[in-house]
Amino acid sequence: MTARDGIRLYLTLLVGVVAVSFAAIFIRLAEAPSLIIAAYRLTLAALIVAPVGFLRRWEEMKDLDREDLLYAILSGVLLSLHFALWIASLNYTTVASSVVFVTTNPLFVGIASHLFTQDKVSRVMFGGIILAVLGGMIIGWDDLALGGQALWGDLLALGGAVMAAGYFMAGRRLRPKMSLLAYISLVYSVAALGALTLCIVTRQSFTGYSPYTYLMLVLLAIVPQIVGHSSFNWALRHVSAAVVAVTTLGEPVGSTILAYFILREAPTLLKIGGAVLILGGIYFSMREERTERGLVTQN
Repeated sequence: MTARDGIRLYLTLLVGVVAVSFAAIFIRLAEAPSLIIAAYRLTLAALIVAPVGFLRRWEEMKDLDREDLLYAILSGVLLSLHFALWIASLNYTTVASSVVFVTTNPLFVGIASHLFTQDKVSRVMFGGIILAVLGGMIIGWDDLALGGQALWGDLLALGGAVMAAGYFMAGRRLRPKMSLLAYISLVYSVAALGALTLCIVTRQSFTGYSPYTYLMLVLLAIVPQIVGHSSFNWALRHVSAAVVAVTTLGEPVGSTILAYFILREAPTLLKIGGAVLILGGIYFSMREERTERGLVTQN
């Protein structure tokens, strides 16, 4: 990977972090049940991406072997469960804490990558992951004072983190073999079907919401999903799942800032301190990846 490729990679990841930071805000502003929000997010994204993808990349998809197809389906199912759990958590806890717990997925990705894949996690990178996750835990610490409801929200978000870890792991396996358009078309479509199925089984209503809510759902599909998640999926072809996952820990920082200006949720000193640790963890993890890939000259 050349220095120019490295700059392109980090800019893409930055765009992804900024885009997904809007997700919690749009969700809070949308007055609809959590499963409906997840279903609209994934379905609208699939309807935008999939027609082009299936038209232009059908031969590529058709040539997938059975194992790769199963991984793509698994990735989509995990993505739908990730959103179902995380979006539900926002009904019980703060934006900052929900986003923090759902982005603990780097810890799960790092451990699984080291044990089961060729993307070994070095001590420095694992230290960066731990530092970032510690920052996330500090941000969520305030919820202990809010009682059982907030803690239930945190647990839902943590479940979403486990699903996201599996989603990134499956994506890391497939992306070197598939183009971005083919991958997101297939995975977003499966995820949309999964979310729609959950809504039908639980008898959720797809209509009757305000125009403002529908606007938030459209923005949710375009900005955090198509721009944000697709940026992360693009990066999975070039770096390990652990690095992409730890980069997503920038989301709590962005969401906390946006929540302050848009929702008037002021961060405490603990949350600010946690954000500093998160950014430090991302820095060390990304620097280690650059070193391993020859993008940093050793003194």
